[in-house]
Formats: sequence, C-alpha cells, structure tokens
Amino acid sequence: MKRNLMLAAMAVVALGTADAAWAKPSAAIVAAVADKGRPAEDTARDADRKPAEMLEFAGVKPGQTVGDFLPGGGYFTRIFAKAVGPKGAVYAIISEGQAANKDKPPAVNAIAADANYGNVKVVAANFQSLALPTPADVIWTSQNYHDLHLTRLNLDVAAVNKAVFNALKPGGYYIVLDHAAPAGTPVDAANTLHRIDPAIVKTELEAAGFKLVGESSVLRNPKDDFTKNVFDPAVRGHTDQFIYKFQRPK
Repeated sequence: MKRNLMLAAMAVVALGTADAAWAKPSAAIVAAVADKGRPAEDTARDADRKPAEMLEFAGVKPGQTVGDFLPGGGYFTRIFAKAVGPKGAVYAIISEGQAANKDKPPAVNAIAADANYGNVKVVAANFQSLALPTPADVIWTSQNYHDLHLTRLNLDVAAVNKAVFNALKPGGYYIVLDHAAPAGTPVDAANTLHRIDPAIVKTELEAAGFKLVGESSVLRNPKDDFTKNVFDPAVRGHTDQFIYKFQRPK
C-alpha cells in the first residue's frame, strides 16, 4: 500500500514539474520563432501564445515529422516547418470539407506553396480514419480538440482519437492545447462556449490507449471566469488554457 502511494506521489510530482523540464527552448525552436517569414499578425500574438515554450514542451526537434491537426491560419505550421528543418516534415491536417471549399481555400495551402516552407504538405483527411503519408513523431492540436465534439460535425470522437493514436510512431506524442471549462461542464459546451473540461480530454485519450506524460501551466489564466465564449473580446486571446502531453506507448 505504501509503495503504491509513493509511486502515485512520484507521478503527480513528475506531471507537476513538467514546466520546469521544458523551460528552456532549444536553439532550433528559438530560431524558428524568429523566422522573418512569419506574418506580423502572427508575431504580434507570440507574447500570448508563447510558441517557443509550447514547442519545447512538445519535444519538437530537427528531422522530425509533425502533424499540425486543424492548423487554422497556420500560426504554428510555419514555426513547425522551421523547427524540424529541411530533413523534417510537417503535415497540415485539414478536413475533406475544408479541402473541397473552393470559395475559401485553407490558409495552409498558401504556406505549403511557399518555397520557404517546402517541407509542409497539406493532408485532407477523414478524421475518423486519419492516414498520414508517414507516421508522425508529434501530432499537435491547438484550441481545436473541443471542436471534435461540435454537434454539427457529428464525429465519432473515440474513432478520431484512435486514428490519431495509429498515425503516431510508437513512443510519439499527441499534444492537446485547449480552452478550459470548469470541472463537470458537459461536453456540449463546445457548441456554445467553445471550451472543454480538461478531465474529459484525459478520459477520452486514455481510453484510446494514450498515456498522459506531461502537463504545462504556461497558458493558465486564473482571471478567466469561464462564463464567456472564447471569441468574446473580453477574453479572446486570454482564456484559461490547458496543455497536455500524451504518449503512444512504445
């Protein structure tokens, strides 16, 4: 009994000190964030989004393959591309519906077409049967996990999570960064507040076979009262956000 309590305590300490373990970004990551090709509107958000700390926590290194799952405007896509370098690859994973929208082409299409980011490839995927050209070292999703629960998308989230698990190399990492909702908040808050209870994320990903191996509090904000939609100007860019690091066991 004492041994079990000691092991549990050690696990809590290991997770609780995750920030310290990844506190100093590598030279490759610092250079990637300093990339002069990044748009001014992206660099203006760096103080709030802390990309160098995020990539270091994720363990992104030169030569790796990174899946940027639902990349939006490509804020992290460009940084990933420079961080993994010419020997690495970045898969910008969008939905088949996004790829088919000719009236509003995904922003990452322009990034992939830019010679400065020649290691970026746009992958249009059915999220429930995600297939990447090659297995990834890291799959990253930022402020999007809650969207998988949107009623209008009608996704089998368990299938999506298993597909992400299978798209990773054994030992690979899945990083989930999202807007927090209070403990006990039902999952349908994704439709209204665009938030999710972190406990739901843990439960769902552990059910898919992942192991939680790290947590960062770099983007936590105790001033967020959780009542506002994340797009409300009063909190936009300053919500309380959790960051979890899950691993596909080796």
